[in-house]
Amino acid sequence: MRPKADVVQPDVVAVTVTTEIDVAEVRQEARRLALRHGFGTVRAYGLATAVSELAMNLVLHTARGGQIRLTAQDAAETAVIELVAEDDGPGIPDIALAMEDGFSTRGGLGCGLPGTRRLVDTFAITSRVGEGTRIVCLVRRP
Repeated sequence: MRPKADVVQPDVVAVTVTTEIDVAEVRQEARRLALRHGFGTVRAYGLATAVSELAMNLVLHTARGGQIRLTAQDAAETAVIELVAEDDGPGIPDIALAMEDGFSTRGGLGCGLPGTRRLVDTFAITSRVGEGTRIVCLVRRP
């Protein structure tokens, strides 16, 4: 009889984000999660920044906030963290425009979504006006 391979369960952190305090909490949780899975300091802080940007968007652009879920999975020689930001807010009418540097609907710098895209390995966004937005990112440990 063959011994069973060890199955590593994913490490999941989920935070409902409605206030700036929640943004700070999920940012710190993201950093700690990355460090726990062997990410270097710079990569861990990059993930924390991406999480912070997406979480702040939940506070600024939705009436009820949303959820950030981070799932870390260790593989043979690497680790991957999936970042999901999801809400049932107003949605994004023009995703291409929202992804342009400098575009903002609230008078900000317009760096949040494009900056997040640059900080992660993969970035996907789906949105329906009146139904909400879902952003899924992957960050790999180098």
